Amino acid sequence: SLSQPEREGMFHRGPGLNLTSGQYTASIAGYYTFSTTLHIARREPRRKGQGCRGSRLRVLICVQSRCQHNSHLESVSRLGSSGDLFTISVTGTLYLQAGQYASVFVDNTAGSPLAVRSGSDFSAVLLGV
Repeated sequence: SLSQPEREGMFHRGPGLNLTSGQYTASIAGYYTFSTTLHIARREPRRKGQGCRGSRLRVLICVQSRCQHNSHLESVSRLGSSGDLFTISVTGTLYLQAGQYASVFVDNTAGSPLAVRSGSDFSAVLLGV
């Protein structure tokens, strides 16, 4: 069943995606391919002298919110000194048991607040059991 979008440019099919919690719950056990593309902006301008060396942004797709275990996908991007808008993507395959969920996490070591902008996406597709 195809549901009506809550916002322009958004759609989801099937019961697995909860837009309120941001979680995709597997209806059956199997291998799922996950993908997310986040557009992330600094919420305030960098202060002069605020170091960017070593600043990195990790985006993870984790099963059951356990990002420290092996059941996650991860992408790490260095934050350059120029620009206040970054795009980072994560794609891969995870095995989920029926009833388990996956969701997106952002680990910010940049030292300044970040915001996820509109146009970002998160998807999951069952590949097989």
